[in-house]
Amino acid sequence: MSDLVPLSVQSEQLRHGRFVPTLRLYGLLGVGLLLPLILSWAFGWSLGLLWAAIGLYNLGISAIALWDYRRAAQWQVSLERTCESKLSIGRENTIHLKLKVLGHPSRPNQQAIVAPLEIRDGYPVGFRADQEVLKVELSPEIEADFSYQVFPPRRGEMSWRTVALRIRSPWGFCWRLAEMPLSTTVHVYPDLIGLRLLSIRLSLEATGNLQRRFKVGGTEFSELREYSVGDDIRMMDWKASARSQRPIVRLLEPEREQPLIILLDRGRLMTAQVEGLRRFDWALNAALALALAGLRRGDRVGIAVFDKAIHTWIAPQSGLAHLSHILERLHTQEPEGVESDYVGVASQVLNQYTRRALVVMLTDIVDEIASQELLGAMGRLSPRFLPLCVALRDPEIDAQAHPHLQSSPQSNLQSSPQSNLQPNIQRLYSQAVALDLLHQRRLAFAKLQQRGSLVMDAPASQISVQLVEQYLRLKTRGRL
Repeated sequence: MSDLVPLSVQSEQLRHGRFVPTLRLYGLLGVGLLLPLILSWAFGWSLGLLWAAIGLYNLGISAIALWDYRRAAQWQVSLERTCESKLSIGRENTIHLKLKVLGHPSRPNQQAIVAPLEIRDGYPVGFRADQEVLKVELSPEIEADFSYQVFPPRRGEMSWRTVALRIRSPWGFCWRLAEMPLSTTVHVYPDLIGLRLLSIRLSLEATGNLQRRFKVGGTEFSELREYSVGDDIRMMDWKASARSQRPIVRLLEPEREQPLIILLDRGRLMTAQVEGLRRFDWALNAALALALAGLRRGDRVGIAVFDKAIHTWIAPQSGLAHLSHILERLHTQEPEGVESDYVGVASQVLNQYTRRALVVMLTDIVDEIASQELLGAMGRLSPRFLPLCVALRDPEIDAQAHPHLQSSPQSNLQSSPQSNLQPNIQRLYSQAVALDLLHQRRLAFAKLQQRGSLVMDAPASQISVQLVEQYLRLKTRGRL
């Protein structure tokens, strides 16, 4: 993550200038339609003179508008776009624009010249932006900085090509619509912003007074220190306390160099869209967050990406440098619309790895019948490993199963006409289906627990945080 350097590109070339009339110009041209009535009533002009007057009037207004447009074309600006070379999927990424005026129209009386400017950046198709149009008042020698946020919904190489500018003419007869070539190419990665925030948080938690306190700190001796309120009395070192004449406790830390194997499913179930991203993208973010936490805690982390076979295998290693290797190997992975072979993957892991390890399966569960193969695979892992099955729940199913009703269905039926009966019935059907899905899901999790597997079922957008918390709890309690 150390190579997240900003990209900066600059352009001064405006092209494809186009004349766009304003309402003021349309209004003045509309006044020309009233000239025949006024002139015929006031002077009794003939039809030929009326047509000549209208033509001269419109010609004069058009000439003034064209002259006004030429003055708007005298504005010359430069734009610079700056952003990170690697953006984060599913996050608000900041894009900076810097505007500088290089040339402007002049006035004989040297009065200040101001012109409204609208900027529309040409971000990649599919991105969402919090501001479609950026506005500023142009004036001579102005320098302005803008920023807006983009939300990338997919990973890969993405490009900005142009910036559209709309400058209003000095008299307000027209807009000059132009494009400026300003090409920027970035790579959209998994959630790098979340990884940076998690790294800071883990660093703070591992130091001084900010270290998180649990009743049991781990299994390996770390150091001796003076007792403070909240320390576990079972950790009291009575010999050291007697020698120093003050209470001393032993600090324990989780064992290091323990294996952590992450199995990342990229099969058919992971292609579904959940909260704006594919379920696989949420799982990939969670896998990287867990890998970072494991490497920070001194464990050896390995990852397998699979569907009907293991397509990518990264052997367990320790050290934070291993995270960059994992990120480069995984950021181009995409889900496939094929069924995943859970039993085959579990068999390969059992054959390749003999030491006890925490094995985390990132996938999704529908019900006991559809997930029968997954249940069998997790059961095979449990004697040797500590398996943890992590499923990414769709919050929309929760919302349908537990709607926030402002009034009871009975009152709706009494107060609503027959035309509202069908929507109420449809809503109840949807709620019944959602409740059944959640119930079948819970039954599948119960079966997993019976076979010795730990389980986690969390909304897709919260899975990274909750998975890291679960891992830290397992480490602290010495479950590995």
